[in-house]
Amino acid sequence: MARSHIAVALGAAVFALLVIFQLTTTLGLPELDFWHWTVQEQRNGIPQTHLFSEKDAAADAVTAEGSQYLLGVGKADITGPVVELNLMGYANSSQVGTGLRQRLYSRAFIVGDPNDSSQRFIYMVLDTQSGDTAIRYGILEGLANMGPDYSMYTQKNVAVTGTHSHSGPGAWLNYLLPQITSLGFDKQSYQAIVDGALLSIKRAHDSMALGRVSAGTTSIQNANINRSLYAYLANPQAERDRYSDNVDKTMTLLKFTRASDGKDIGILTWFAVHGTSLYGNQTIVAADNKGVAAYLFEQEMKNYSNAAEGFVAGFSQANVGDTSPNVLGAWCEDGSNAECKLEDSTCGGRNEPCHGRGPYFGLNDGGTKSCYEIGKRQFAGALDIYNSMANSSTPISGSTIRSFHTFVDFSNFTFALPNGSVASTCPAAMGYSFAAGTSDGPGAFDFKQNDSGSPNNPLWSVVGDLIHVPSAKQVACQAPKPILLDVGESHLPYDWAPNIVDIQAFRVGQLFIIVSPGEATTMSGRRWREAVYNTAISSSLVSSTSSPIVVLGAPANSYTHYITTEEEYDIQRYEGASTLYGRNTLNGYINATLTYLPYLSDSSTTESPLGPLPPDNVNRSLSFITGVVYDGAPLMKKFGDVTTDVSSAYSLGSLVSATFVGANPRNNLRLEETYAAIEQQGSDGTWSQVRDDADWELLFEWKRTNGLLGYSDVTITWDTGLTAQAGTYRIKYYGDSKSIGGTITGFEGTSESFTL
Repeated sequence: MARSHIAVALGAAVFALLVIFQLTTTLGLPELDFWHWTVQEQRNGIPQTHLFSEKDAAADAVTAEGSQYLLGVGKADITGPVVELNLMGYANSSQVGTGLRQRLYSRAFIVGDPNDSSQRFIYMVLDTQSGDTAIRYGILEGLANMGPDYSMYTQKNVAVTGTHSHSGPGAWLNYLLPQITSLGFDKQSYQAIVDGALLSIKRAHDSMALGRVSAGTTSIQNANINRSLYAYLANPQAERDRYSDNVDKTMTLLKFTRASDGKDIGILTWFAVHGTSLYGNQTIVAADNKGVAAYLFEQEMKNYSNAAEGFVAGFSQANVGDTSPNVLGAWCEDGSNAECKLEDSTCGGRNEPCHGRGPYFGLNDGGTKSCYEIGKRQFAGALDIYNSMANSSTPISGSTIRSFHTFVDFSNFTFALPNGSVASTCPAAMGYSFAAGTSDGPGAFDFKQNDSGSPNNPLWSVVGDLIHVPSAKQVACQAPKPILLDVGESHLPYDWAPNIVDIQAFRVGQLFIIVSPGEATTMSGRRWREAVYNTAISSSLVSSTSSPIVVLGAPANSYTHYITTEEEYDIQRYEGASTLYGRNTLNGYINATLTYLPYLSDSSTTESPLGPLPPDNVNRSLSFITGVVYDGAPLMKKFGDVTTDVSSAYSLGSLVSATFVGANPRNNLRLEETYAAIEQQGSDGTWSQVRDDADWELLFEWKRTNGLLGYSDVTITWDTGLTAQAGTYRIKYYGDSKSIGGTITGFEGTSESFTL
């Protein structure tokens, strides 16, 4: 998550405090065992991913193709309001949605024991910035209301991960801090995600059938770089020397194959790259590079005879913290054309001119073409794995399917470090470098990364203290982080940030999935995975003849910002300043994970403890987001009328557009439907839909032209340079208008026909 307009956020925070003041004046943690782990030697030069054939003769129904499981996949629309709502990710109050390039989805994957309905898990990949406490509560409540057929889906076995896109609608998060730039909480945005997630689970549940899971990997060399290299280099040389790259280049893929007909029903991948290909200065809703990858893979599978109808491709995030899709590096846009300073990502002492560049930098398109390219590279890597799996893959084998989930209060979590010393975490706090942002989304004013000293401008200390003055104990615990926002100890009118964190992991056969609520950096993820790998072996969670496969999915279930190593934390770049719970954050997560890892053993028959519940702020969140008042059409016009029509003919590769008398798309989210479509004329003269607003090449833009009278325009543009073919076409617009009395009425608009 990049924090670019932090001054606006802080100003809004002060305003919120005034509101809070007016409102307020008028109106058991489980015992955890200590853990120990040792360094795992490299295997095949890749210590972070382990793929070896399972040979456990005791497992049920094991064949050369692996064990059989109940498998289900499902996908559903979660696209919230695409206009007049702040986008979630850059914390830029001026980045307010103006349209849609690609619909957002929830993709659900269920793996279950055919003989025991209580032993299954749901891994969800949402096209959102992260998982979230409120969203997860809503999903769990919805599952409970869906009847006894869904009673096996509970706290312990439902993981809600986000692809970490920074270009989706915001205002759905549980805590106050990320609500500030969105002007609070929006029920419509929240409900779209919850309802779509539940529908994806229902579809996955209804599709469950016996099948097999297999795994494969590949290296993708050109889709991510390390944006905080200076902090990464603070990690021990000997540790860094064990790895060939300063970010993880390995993509791990699971293939789900139905037993009845041998058809593949889906894939699930893990690869670390930030969802920041689309820049903070663009205002069109999309699922960023992972959404592109999923879209391309699902489209490609329509051409494969061994792919089942409704094939679902999930591109999950991994240890994303210090990665960037802007693979050309960070450069100064101040006329110098110099690289940004390594230590603090500044240009002449200022962070604002330092920007990451994607592969198609310079097109002035908000990163759109670079986004498509980075998504395409992930798609190509996944397709390479998929195609090679017919000849070489690792079957997931063994009858064990287990899961655990617990909540742990990290405001003061005490545990033993591997060296035997005792450590503690702290209440959540953000450092000064948090406000500096990153090269993917730089901050403002005099904030800089790599700032572990006192601020140059004492004003920021005053602003931070207006929120909460950190105690001496908190200052010492968070050191060397200088505290800007003491969010973990700020509770009015409700919690500003999470202190209670989700600890969760899944297991099927020799596969272990760590579900992280925060953005682990490259080395943090490596250490965490390695700790689980070693413990799985030393505790005999897997047989002596098999090797664990360990992956990490994030950010999931909540959003606890970043997770750095201790060495990276000391540097206090953006990621370290955004590591909420102090220098021992990573070790706290590892300790808690390993403490509960025995719940994933074959012999485990009990459930992990629930732990202290985090708050659900859905019904008490503030909101200053105004609704749609009414829509109006200009004199002598009606909704859907074409005001700028297409030409009669275009060459392939052209941009084709039409503008219509529009209405506010917040009147109807058209979930599982579309705002825009391309229809093609058949040889018999009939028209059929060939593109809709789920397709990357179709752009839907909305513009308010007269706020007083409620006028607006909608422009639909088709980029025919990607997949279009010659033919006769027309553009369709589907809208909904709101009258002064509140009645919402659907309408359509149609352009003239044109030929390509």
